[in-house]
Amino acid sequence: MDRIRIVGGNQLNGIIPISGAKNAALPLMIASLLTSDTLTLENVPHLADVELLMRILGNHGVDVSVNGRRETQNGMYSRTIHFTCRTIADTTAPYDLVSKMRASFWVIGPLLAREGKARVSLPGGCAIGTRPVDLFIEGLTALGATMDIDAGYINATAPKGGLIGAHYTFPKVSVGATHVMMMAAVLARGTTVIGNAAREPEVVDLANCMIAMGAKITGAGTPTITIEGVTSLSGARHRVLPDRIETGTYAMAVAMTGGDVTLAGTDITLLDTAVSAIRRAGAELIAVDNGIRVIGHGNDIRPVDIVTEPFPGFPTDLQAQFMGLMTRADGVAHVTETIFENRFMHVQELARLGARITLSGQTARIEGVKRLRGAPVMATDLRASVSLVIAGLAAEGETLVNRVYHLDRGFERLEEKLTRCGAIVERISD
Repeated sequence: MDRIRIVGGNQLNGIIPISGAKNAALPLMIASLLTSDTLTLENVPHLADVELLMRILGNHGVDVSVNGRRETQNGMYSRTIHFTCRTIADTTAPYDLVSKMRASFWVIGPLLAREGKARVSLPGGCAIGTRPVDLFIEGLTALGATMDIDAGYINATAPKGGLIGAHYTFPKVSVGATHVMMMAAVLARGTTVIGNAAREPEVVDLANCMIAMGAKITGAGTPTITIEGVTSLSGARHRVLPDRIETGTYAMAVAMTGGDVTLAGTDITLLDTAVSAIRRAGAELIAVDNGIRVIGHGNDIRPVDIVTEPFPGFPTDLQAQFMGLMTRADGVAHVTETIFENRFMHVQELARLGARITLSGQTARIEGVKRLRGAPVMATDLRASVSLVIAGLAAEGETLVNRVYHLDRGFERLEEKLTRCGAIVERISD
């Protein structure tokens, strides 16, 4: 099993190219099930989750054609993938595939919209909370679907003539459920109004792509999304937006180590709340042409309290990384997690590096220390694993991060990007 070896203490200087967003690419790929024409996606990241989803889509009859990676200016890679689903070959999404990645459950929306039926295994994914599918079921039921759970599968059936537009307000904000209801509603008869919808940039990206395919959607990025159903969608060409989580992660790494790095191919407006928190911690973040310049001061980190919230609040997917940054703050910081009930598994691993963190319910109290010391640590989930990398970059000596397959799910070419900026990072294959 691969490990990542980090020798800390080096500043980061140079350019880090930001990849396409995994959290946008996955629903965009799933949207290819909505049309018999070709959907072409540019700027698709090369990640384990993307490769797995291509296999899952192939099971449903999607033909996938991948253009080779092409290096562009500033060391960025451009990858274009063509998805063509002439006919749906299978409306069942089996357990052995869906259990490996929660987002693959989202195929239930377009399968139900296009074929009128779907049999989808209940999802798996990272162990960061139960994350029930109730909101998905309630949203699709509002569109007229009949939902039945049997032997670990959801059997969904649309009424004769297809799904029917409806007004539905989610009891709590859910990005995944918003994605699924949008994809189901674009082919429903009549008008659908989604209340308390997720406002994340990835939701807007999916809406923009489906609009290019012929969908009629307004209000994406606001709490109310209105969709006028159409009879069919066509193909389109769409570029995946930059990964705001990767952007924030590398910005925190520079704030932690010190240095001067340009994050190329991203947009500072995608993460206003996180940018504000990193600035308050003492780093400089400056919008530049096609990117963000980050200047970190390393030993001058100020404590900042944050609370995770749905967009436009502080992203839960940056919580572990920010906690890593706060381990070196000059004072006490508090991190409160409100999205998932079990997302502090990285705390004990950060403690192995010398961090002082105590937990009280969903709040972590971080007392900054003068120095961290390298040690063997274990990645517990995708975002937690990269928080250990950030801490390792600033720790004295050697840090070995085990179970890095979590990293491969969400961070493209992480070792290469950091090494180009002066870090000592290498992958060790046993």
